[in-house]
Amino acid sequence: MNKIRQYFSKVTLIEGFFIALLGSGFIYLNHWGISYPFVNTILALATLFLLLRTNTKSWFWYGAFTGILWFWWIVLSFNHYGMVWAIPIGLLVISLTYAIVFWFISKIASLFETQSVLLPLLVKSLGLLTISYLHPFGFDWLKPELMFVESYIGIEKWQFLLVLLSIVLALWKQNVLFLLLIIFAYSPSKSLVTYSDTNLQLVQTHTTVTDKWNPTLHQKQFSALLQTIDSAIHNAQPTIVLPESVFPIFLNREPYLLDALKQRAQKINIITGALYLDHNTPRNSTYIFTKNNLQIANKVLLVPFGESNPLPNFLSKWVNDVFYDGAIDYEASAEITDYQIDGVTYRNAICFEATSEALYKGTPKNMIVLSNNGWFTPSIEPTLQKLLLQYYNLKYGTTIYHAVNMSDSYVVRNRDYIKSK
Repeated sequence: MNKIRQYFSKVTLIEGFFIALLGSGFIYLNHWGISYPFVNTILALATLFLLLRTNTKSWFWYGAFTGILWFWWIVLSFNHYGMVWAIPIGLLVISLTYAIVFWFISKIASLFETQSVLLPLLVKSLGLLTISYLHPFGFDWLKPELMFVESYIGIEKWQFLLVLLSIVLALWKQNVLFLLLIIFAYSPSKSLVTYSDTNLQLVQTHTTVTDKWNPTLHQKQFSALLQTIDSAIHNAQPTIVLPESVFPIFLNREPYLLDALKQRAQKINIITGALYLDHNTPRNSTYIFTKNNLQIANKVLLVPFGESNPLPNFLSKWVNDVFYDGAIDYEASAEITDYQIDGVTYRNAICFEATSEALYKGTPKNMIVLSNNGWFTPSIEPTLQKLLLQYYNLKYGTTIYHAVNMSDSYVVRNRDYIKSK
């Protein structure tokens, strides 16, 4: 009992929270429109330095507070299901999940404390280096190296390893000169903010979740979308990109609307999000309309609990019956889709899957992403999503065109965040 009480000491709580706050600072500063590579570099290095030198109890609280500071917005989706009561439970699950993960890393490291000063530091570093490969319930947004996206240090694993080793050596030898090794992890920082590519008009919509799924408002919403397409045609835009599920219906079962889009596709390429009913299987899809062709690209990676339940079948059915009024899960496609527009190949991605490593298999040159951030706004979710897309742009060189509902649409290209008009 005394050991448990030690975890709730004021010093331990404050230390864990302070380090987590440093490690989350880059997200919140970016969210508030503040991004300085020097500041982000110092925050990230201070986080790792303080974390590596502290004890297991503080690692537990670092994980708990990091889970909340990075992912508190997940529980906002409960509002849309009338489950406000579940918000504190959701926060507790998130915080405990990451608290246990970080506690486990430090606990393993502590087993070697009597043998060496160096070995526990190396074990902790190994844990930080590999934690991005751990995906609780298929959710893979926790990447410690994300702290360096808008800094003077690169995001590659070898660069992160070099940073960790330099800090380990500085702590082990008690000589800060070892920190100079971090210079070899240097990478040019973000340098430009400008407008999007003129060949792709990225549409930003402002439809709340409540309005989106209200059938009585669909006619008005769809008319506005068709007018937006007509305006793009009038302005001689070659391609228009609309966000995820802007047509929240099974579009392939709506011949009148489908024909209206096909007619307009004679004058402009249309890429839009909508639902697709594959026999009796519901899918979240991208519809690609070109002059004489319609291609449908289905989502490959579904949002855990949001679109598909990652639990075993018997538990999944119970959760869907109790919490989602018996709703049926979407089904994922087995194959990633690449498609061509005017001779240029694009990788299809819908929201969550664009922030997952699997979608970058084969190192696509271009990717068009459709998102609906209405589930999580207002929050830091769009900011964290953008930082992850910047991370993958840096890692794979993929140019990412992102059309979004309820937050900014933008292009990520050549290490830059480029805001759309």
